Amino acid sequence: MRGKLWVRFAPFLSKRYVSSSSSPSCSAIQPWLFVGLGNPGEKYQSTRHNVGFDMIDAFAESQNISLTKNHFKALFGEGMVDGVPVLLAKPQTYINLSGESAGALAAYYKLPLHRVVVAYDDTDLPCGVLRLQPKGGYGRHNGLSG
Repeated sequence: MRGKLWVRFAPFLSKRYVSSSSSPSCSAIQPWLFVGLGNPGEKYQSTRHNVGFDMIDAFAESQNISLTKNHFKALFGEGMVDGVPVLLAKPQTYINLSGESAGALAAYYKLPLHRVVVAYDDTDLPCGVLRLQPKGGYGRHNGLSG
């Protein structure tokens, strides 16, 4: 599992994405925020609607990152992947309100939108198909529409 998932995410985690601080001699790698959308509770476990949660769980497991904190209404974990800081979040607000959590996390860590990756089930794609794109539609999810 680690190999397949890592190959898909590796281009997003490239070390070339370095943000400079106010000092030209000092630079830090800005973190990536991965947000997996889903609904909390047993009723939704292992359903297509929770594929975002499943993606975060698989990525966290493959990188030994624990999702044990509650941070901005999300199960949250922090780690490093090949020297790049990553933040993982599973909002517990239900999908249509996930922006409350994801937006607050991005603001707190001062992340531009191009450092945020959101995983969710897109009903416009066949089941089992993964699409990575820098921008896109909302896949009929009200929480992403706007």
